[in-house]
Amino acid sequence: MRLFECGTLVPGCAWHTRAKDDAEVVRRAVEHMREAHGETVIRENMVDNIKARIRDEANAA
Repeated sequence: MRLFECGTLVPGCAWHTRAKDDAEVVRRAVEHMREAHGETVIRENMVDNIKARIRDEANAA
């Protein structure tokens, strides 16, 4: 499973998600950014930042 923790991008946010592939993790993370953090425009660099923080759940601390 792949894991993204929002707190690695938005300090203090405890939200996280996991899915089998990165595309689904990114989709969920973008939806979270819109709903929880009020992001109305999701720029390519934000998607890149999300992708850079996705990791294998087995490697999670």
